[in-house]
Amino acid sequence: MLQDLTVKDFIDELGSNSPAPGGGSVSALSASIASTLVTMVLNLTIGKKEYMEYEDFIKDEIVKSLNHGENYKKEFLDLMEKDTSAFLSLMDAFKMPKNTEEEIQIRKEKIQRGNNEALEIPFEVSQKAYKLYNYIDIAAEYGNKNALSDTGVAALLVEAAVEGALLNVKINILGLKDEDRKKELTEKCEIILEKSKKRKERIINSIESQLK
Repeated sequence: MLQDLTVKDFIDELGSNSPAPGGGSVSALSASIASTLVTMVLNLTIGKKEYMEYEDFIKDEIVKSLNHGENYKKEFLDLMEKDTSAFLSLMDAFKMPKNTEEEIQIRKEKIQRGNNEALEIPFEVSQKAYKLYNYIDIAAEYGNKNALSDTGVAALLVEAAVEGALLNVKINILGLKDEDRKKELTEKCEIILEKSKKRKERIINSIESQLK
């Protein structure tokens, strides 16, 4: 499994002539790292003097955000594995024989199923990565101020994860035959992308103002 590789081995595999892992898996990994940075910042917050002075509802939000971050970092690693698996399955479908009408039809159906899976996984990554902004907001406002830069990096990684995942959705949309679904997914991608950029900008601006 990719998540069991050392960092060096993963980077070497990523840079090899193998088509997977690729950008989709890296997008999921970016989201996992962003989740981990959020948990780090919040772990550095809980128990500190400023934390103890917060009202209970703020403490609850911090703890909830920490727990969500812990869960998401594992979930994104699983999505990283699924993305690579889906891509390789799609490549296998393209290699299927097409010597008879029956083989051609079976191959077409397998390619369509593969395309659907190959776009559904990164679309899931984009949606779930976007949710991380909620927890980054908490870290930016109430987290340890000595870790503001880490919070900012988390926001930047989420934007990269969202946009990277959506690029992988878009490239697989091209293989769909259903024009209505193509249009629907394309519109959804643009909405998520625009919202993500705005959320990231707000967080970075907030962090920048606190660093002055």
